[in-house]
Amino acid sequence: MVYHHLYSRFATRSEVRVAVIGAGNYGSAIVTQDPATPRLAVVAVADISVDAARAAYEKGGFDMSHVTYAETVGDARQKIRAGARIYTDRSEILTEIDAVDVVCESTGMPEMSARYALAAIANGKHVAMITKDCDVAVGPILKRKAEQAGVVYTPVDGDQHGLLIQLYEWAKSVGLTVLSGGKATDGEFIYDRAAGTVTIQTDKKIHPPSVETITVAPQDARYLEMIPQGRTAEYVAERARILAGLPQPGSYDLCEMTIAANYTGMKPARDALYHAPLRITEIPVAYCGADDGGLFAASDVIDLATCLRAPDESGLGGGVFLVVRCDNAYSNHVLTTKGQIANYDDSAAVIYRPYHLCGVETSTSILMAGLLGIDTGAENYRPRYDLVKVAARDIGRGEVFGNDHDPSMSARIVPARPVAPGNLACAHLLRGNRAAVDIPAGTAITYDMVEEPEGSVLWALRREQDRVFLSSQAPSATDIQQEESRS
Repeated sequence: MVYHHLYSRFATRSEVRVAVIGAGNYGSAIVTQDPATPRLAVVAVADISVDAARAAYEKGGFDMSHVTYAETVGDARQKIRAGARIYTDRSEILTEIDAVDVVCESTGMPEMSARYALAAIANGKHVAMITKDCDVAVGPILKRKAEQAGVVYTPVDGDQHGLLIQLYEWAKSVGLTVLSGGKATDGEFIYDRAAGTVTIQTDKKIHPPSVETITVAPQDARYLEMIPQGRTAEYVAERARILAGLPQPGSYDLCEMTIAANYTGMKPARDALYHAPLRITEIPVAYCGADDGGLFAASDVIDLATCLRAPDESGLGGGVFLVVRCDNAYSNHVLTTKGQIANYDDSAAVIYRPYHLCGVETSTSILMAGLLGIDTGAENYRPRYDLVKVAARDIGRGEVFGNDHDPSMSARIVPARPVAPGNLACAHLLRGNRAAVDIPAGTAITYDMVEEPEGSVLWALRREQDRVFLSSQAPSATDIQQEESRS
């Protein structure tokens, strides 16, 4: 890689001083990698739990005699100047500390994330946005504000959408035609032929009615073998039926794909995505054009895949993938005969990255911002699509909408529309707010179905984003539904 050349020749400073807001699993991994990462210094950590903030340094093996609590901006400045690392439960002070170059926003709370990002930009600090719930709702306007302020707003390596954006940008830069791309879900379906079972391998809790293992009926076993040429749609549909009892991709998966679509211009073939269970060898077979036996009518399609594999086979590791071709016949011959996995007629090949390391590898995005003043996203970040929610059960008036793990709602990806009655509501503008009306199961939730909170920075930013990027004459939810029914 060229990182060391870039840093040594073009860096504007010798070290990047970082503040991490949100000491969960992701944010803590940024801290614990600090001692092993040249040019990176996490000088401040904040969390609503002061114990969690302090524990991030403990997990990193820091000398805790040089780690201390700070309650005010002045206190933090003085202690950092004296060589200490600080932790706090006053997250807002981190955006005002002079000795911070990059703020890593990792709270997972879209309203607070928007507030901290806005404050960091106003104080001349770069923002590494880890809270995808905020990024998917108002990321484009935050990036625009950062550019106007002369700082960087960036997605991060380690998050799957950030890695997919970079893989896509690389593919386009070397002249590949991208047919599709996406991420692998964290859970993988392990098919034991001898036992006739499929078991999900995941670190997430399994909630009823989903189960960990299903038994495959003998007549269905053929659908779990390699997809035959010309039978993709049939096999994908049958697998969806057979494996329906296992945990399926969640709203958080679609959230990341929405951000990637907004950065790259890739588009979903349908609003709920296919998220097919596929072997690595089947990705170029299924996720290519219909003319070549795949599912898609167009190129540049974004989707999910759940890795289906035997216990002794390699998996996708929650990584990312592209299905590509070369438009020159000779180049395409090289592409499909030099080790890449191709489809049946060699019209497409899969390129994949079988891992994402979360906060362990986020330092590349942080250092790019802090040392070079560049982001690791794509150039034209626009609100092309919104993640929206559909009631999975009856939701009563006054109920509080939950996050992307709330089973009372499912997610869809649709063209972005402004905040207005009748328009489908951006999913994360719902979070923590109350239903204004009774919402029957199966109903797509619109803005007039939610009580708008007073004084919300997130909602204000979203309206500003609408004014900057979206037409006031955009179609309503009814128009969208009629368009989808015709297609």
